Amino acid sequence: MNFETKIYTKIGGYGRYNRIVSIFSWFPNFAVMLNLFCDVFYTLIPGSYHCKPDPTLLPSGFLFSNYSRQGYLNFAIPWVNGSGLSHCKLYKYPRNVSNFIDRIPKEIVPCTRGWEYDQAAALQSNYVTEWNLVCGDYWKIPLQHICFMTGWIVGYVLLGTMCDWLGRQQGFLLSVSLSSLLGVAVCLSNSPVVFLLLRLSQGAMLAGVFLSSYLARLELCDPPHRLMVEMVSGFFAVVAELLLPGLVVLCRDWPVLQAVATLPLLLLLSYWCCPSVFPESPRWLLATGQIHQAKRCLQSFSTRNRVYLSEDIYPAENLLSEIDAEYPDYTQPCYHSVLELRSTRVIWRNCLILSFTMFIGTGIQYCFIRNLHSYSHNFYFSYFLRVLTGALGCIFLCLSVNRFGRRGILLLSAIITGLSSLLLLALTQYLHGVLVLGLSVLGLLFSQALAMLSAFFASEVMPTVVRGGCLGLVLASGCMGMAASSMMELQNNRGYFLHHVIFASFAVLSVLSIMLLPESKRKPLPDSLKDGESQRRPPLFLSREDNLPLLYTRRGASEYNPDNYSRLVSATRKMLIKDDLPYKIVVPSQSPLLPSNSEVHCTLEEEALREDLS
Repeated sequence: MNFETKIYTKIGGYGRYNRIVSIFSWFPNFAVMLNLFCDVFYTLIPGSYHCKPDPTLLPSGFLFSNYSRQGYLNFAIPWVNGSGLSHCKLYKYPRNVSNFIDRIPKEIVPCTRGWEYDQAAALQSNYVTEWNLVCGDYWKIPLQHICFMTGWIVGYVLLGTMCDWLGRQQGFLLSVSLSSLLGVAVCLSNSPVVFLLLRLSQGAMLAGVFLSSYLARLELCDPPHRLMVEMVSGFFAVVAELLLPGLVVLCRDWPVLQAVATLPLLLLLSYWCCPSVFPESPRWLLATGQIHQAKRCLQSFSTRNRVYLSEDIYPAENLLSEIDAEYPDYTQPCYHSVLELRSTRVIWRNCLILSFTMFIGTGIQYCFIRNLHSYSHNFYFSYFLRVLTGALGCIFLCLSVNRFGRRGILLLSAIITGLSSLLLLALTQYLHGVLVLGLSVLGLLFSQALAMLSAFFASEVMPTVVRGGCLGLVLASGCMGMAASSMMELQNNRGYFLHHVIFASFAVLSVLSIMLLPESKRKPLPDSLKDGESQRRPPLFLSREDNLPLLYTRRGASEYNPDNYSRLVSATRKMLIKDDLPYKIVVPSQSPLLPSNSEVHCTLEEEALREDLS
């Protein structure tokens, strides 16, 4: 039963209630992105830090009062040309030295009493400074980001499948509850290991919040509104990123910032008390065969959209009867998982291609951002430039995707991303700094557009029964791309050039694979696996002759309408089972006095047969 044509218009379409639900589905996106990008400030290494001077390593006759603060540091800490005071070393002097004017023999030793830090991007303390994760423990910083992204990958895969089994509403409420609890627990972390494990778990739950809200608002929209509703949620993410530096300045310490970031998640717990602001998707209920729940949900939507569905027999008001005629009473719920993609061909191919483009779009951003660092070492320069390009990417998709199609804009984004990366890879040392900056900004803009459109495209071409699991796989591949940048930092950027070459090559290869995707512009969402398998890619160049039939005939208006016929059958059936009819069909308790024509005919045939036998 086609949801868009048979059901959606009869419950009010994208009416008032659908718009209200869409608005409430945007707030989780703000809360999730606020918690996601807090990790940038948690793991930010201060621009300047050095060992804390150890008086036991200085000569016994050394008097601190004879030196200024800078002189004392120069006497106790080695000076490294180009970077100032050494980050990880101290001087160790002989204890019996009394002449500090001549050249004193000394040796260099590691830090013994911790470090002194400058302010880290407006935070007085963060994950790095709290537990001194520098020098020999530096590797724990990228490891924390890798573990955080691992949590998101696990959450997308597992909770995406859970949304296909339990529903969008139940998956959302479960994820919000656990992410809020884990967010509070992170504030109380007392060691880097506990912090790492709690952030990993919270990342998994945040992925469930993002994915379930994404699915819910998509399945409540008609084709003309799908893109705009999802892109507005992207602007909520941009707002969260813009507000985050201000919150960092106000909070000063990372536990306070974590508590403030958890507060929106705690507010989302109010959705438990008012489930009407985040209802279950009626499309998912029908696709999985939960007919009774679907009928109640459709009645709720129609009532709140002021389109009333009742059990009356008027032709315009018997959608529920049509559902009864379409689905028998003994219909049992049927749930699916991503493991069933092994028996599909088109769905699996689409999921694989879009996962590939998502992986490229998120992984290649590290190359462009690193070029921004070479132009300016200011942290906020690259931060706000990345946020600005994300906002411009959303605007670009809003203006172009509904006009030129999903596949065409995805192809354009992949081409520009690949060309920008190749030009930077080959000509960075020959180009002016402004051109390098321009190519980096252009590549960053279209790589973010590539990632956003890959997720949206995947949500449209995947069938409803496995949409959560398939979209989870696509988004998980994006987290793998983000984790790849931390893998480079884990090796002190020794593999950066190879990383850039691989992702630039992947961007070029993705151009060929994108041509195999179908086009979903102005098309209904597929609901079953059969619908997903029936999608076909359009030709690259469509000529006028390809659209003309060989023989053109004008069809006359048909008097037969299957919809009206089904309504008539349903209305007649309801009339016959009602008890308050003005007349009743009564079955006679005694046989009639006069036999019917059929009985007379049967009697004559029996007598003739007896005569023949005798």
